[in-house]
Amino acid sequence: MLYKKDPDILKAYFEDSSNLRGGYADEVAIPENIGELSQFLKDANSAKLPVTISGGGTGTTGSRIPFGGVVVSLEKLSKIIRISNKEMTAVVETGVMVDELKKAADIQGMFYTSHPTEGSASVGGTVATNASGSRSFKYGPTRNYVKRLKMVMTDGKIVELRRGQETLSRNKPFINLSGGLAFTIPFPTYKMPNVKSSAGYFIKDGMDVIDLFIGQEGTLSVITEIEIALVKKPYKILSAFVFFGREEDAWHFASDARDISKNNRDLPDILGIDALSIEYFDKNALMIIRDKGVKIPDEADSAIFFEQDIASDDCENSILKKWMDLISKHSALIDDTWVAMNERDVRKFTEFRHAIPEAINGIIKRNGFQKLSADIAVSDASSLEMLRFYNDELNSQKIDRIIFGHIGENHLHVNIMPKSDMELSLARELVLKFVKKGVSLGGSVSAEHGIGKIKHPYLLEMYGTNGVMEMSKVKRALDPNCILGLGNIFPRDLLSYA
Repeated sequence: MLYKKDPDILKAYFEDSSNLRGGYADEVAIPENIGELSQFLKDANSAKLPVTISGGGTGTTGSRIPFGGVVVSLEKLSKIIRISNKEMTAVVETGVMVDELKKAADIQGMFYTSHPTEGSASVGGTVATNASGSRSFKYGPTRNYVKRLKMVMTDGKIVELRRGQETLSRNKPFINLSGGLAFTIPFPTYKMPNVKSSAGYFIKDGMDVIDLFIGQEGTLSVITEIEIALVKKPYKILSAFVFFGREEDAWHFASDARDISKNNRDLPDILGIDALSIEYFDKNALMIIRDKGVKIPDEADSAIFFEQDIASDDCENSILKKWMDLISKHSALIDDTWVAMNERDVRKFTEFRHAIPEAINGIIKRNGFQKLSADIAVSDASSLEMLRFYNDELNSQKIDRIIFGHIGENHLHVNIMPKSDMELSLARELVLKFVKKGVSLGGSVSAEHGIGKIKHPYLLEMYGTNGVMEMSKVKRALDPNCILGLGNIFPRDLLSYA
């Protein structure tokens, strides 16, 4: 076990992409193997010492920022244990970076579906938040691919949990884990929305127990090893940027592309539109790309970026024609449409898309204020209503903002970047309005980033006081001394009443 106590070194562990301030801890402990982690947690649990788990530091909700106790960094648990073509799986330690796994899978002719913006995110972090990324439009979130977890529980016991091994329901509110561990879970009554979501604990009658530990944000156990399913690497990925002079044209184009893709997805031998991702960029997001020297059309007010996997060269022209017909239908700037013709262009387009959140984080740091963002997902039927609500509210206020993200899943990242205390207060009011609207439409207040320490009020809007209290009782059942991830998902003082 390595320990760090130098205040200057510790500071690096007190920040993430949320820009949440004020974090502190006595030290950072860095286990070099699972045995060291097990003993450390056993001792911490006996001493009732708060433990905050630290991954890659790319989170946006402050979940890895400690407020007391000790940080446990998983940076040394970073081995790719094996990749199997036969089983189409990878087994990795929690600290392996997403980009590292992607490259290793690619060499073996396989494809890791999770495609978060930050390639330096840890695979364990994507499991802890049930992350997704742009390609979840077709592939779904991380949860869909987790086959097995190895974890250390708060008392130091090491357990393995495989999908299909154990279920949890209202009629069976108890779980049995390896090593003779048994827990009775106060089964909550709240209902999860039927949209993309990473808001609090996954609960569904008859659920697989492994799903409780996916999206738990380091509050129930410490994930150390993950067996994750891979898919066959696409023969080729077609991608394009489509520019629009009016944002509503972009919205309607995205809605049509979404619906056509979903209708085609279950049909055999598709030679038409079947998007891998559908992403939206407002005029402020396009300005960031312009600032990097990219020649965005002057009249462009918004853009849609889409990707589709192609099975062979023979079908590429047919598929591209169908996309171009749809682009023409929606008054796009068709002569300025960019289509990637080779892998170099595909990488360049991906870099453009990933440059936006990176630039936003840079703006936030320069401004010196916390970023306020909405990570709301709603249903297909509510998508346009939510988009118009964002615009109506934001256009009535003069405050910097950038909107981009997963429009194919009716899930946009609305980033508000305050430059003063007054703007910070206004931004909080705006995001709470967005949350209330999203909840009224049956949506999720956090589609992929989790709740962390900065979105407690939003979870309360979504599930109400009773639902959040029920969630805290689940934590108490698995972490009786409440040492793990205090402040993540719900305020720590709520645990006193659980």
